[in-house]
Amino acid sequence: MTEVSLNQITKKFGKQTVLNDISLQLKPDTIYGLLGRNGAGKSTLLNILTNRIPASSGSVLIDGQTNINNDRVLGKIYLMSEANLYPNRAKVFQIFRQTAHFYSGFDFELAHQLASKFGLNENLRFSKLSTGYRSILKDIIALSVDAELILLDEPTLGLDANHRELFYRELVETYAQRPRTFVISTHLIEEIAGMIENVLLIRDGKLLLDDTAENLLAQSYSVTGPEKEVQEYTAGLNVIGHDNLGKLRSDYVFGQLDEERVLPDTVTVEGIDLQKLFINLTGQTDKEGQL
Repeated sequence: MTEVSLNQITKKFGKQTVLNDISLQLKPDTIYGLLGRNGAGKSTLLNILTNRIPASSGSVLIDGQTNINNDRVLGKIYLMSEANLYPNRAKVFQIFRQTAHFYSGFDFELAHQLASKFGLNENLRFSKLSTGYRSILKDIIALSVDAELILLDEPTLGLDANHRELFYRELVETYAQRPRTFVISTHLIEEIAGMIENVLLIRDGKLLLDDTAENLLAQSYSVTGPEKEVQEYTAGLNVIGHDNLGKLRSDYVFGQLDEERVLPDTVTVEGIDLQKLFINLTGQTDKEGQL
């Protein structure tokens, strides 16, 4: 089992602070959701973790050792990202072989099986792959390498709904067969909500939440009813957002409710899902309900 610790990580690009004093530990054999708005610093954090870019301050320790120029510990990590690092003329099967030079336990059998399931022609050159199939290739490699920590940065970029569903299913299956740590950075919260065990939420370069999905949902509520009654009931609570529909209002509350308050007959309290919670915590939404 690989233990990963990020200690007071700060990253600045010129005068802009992208990450600000982030500390966290990644538990072994856990599926994490790394969530946040565009520009929140998610990709930067993953690149620092894999030593692709340096932190301005702070440290990353993998099994107690620094990740800086340390091939032994970096070999325990695989980062799938939007960056295209493969030669354009290399064929898919050649890229599998190249990967095996860096990860000696690369599972060729699994890679071939997944290529068949996704309809990926292993004789195609990388330059001939669409954006979606480039993501599929990288996803297949991520599931087939023998790394202990798999970082997935927008793993479903360019994938249609059927391929996204297939990828999630295969990820869960490989995780069940060989538990390890996955960190999934994505905007499609609703699609991964059922598989992530722990949530990391970054807002404005800071770590806002680090908790299990179960604990977060247990303290997330929608209070709905006539506007006046709802506002009276939620006064003083941690209201993170609200919606209005005609004369009805829904206040979204994160945190403990006041059990001594009397709930009016016209007001209902229900739980909310992860997507609704994070949309309100980050203060951004769009037509697809993504962060």
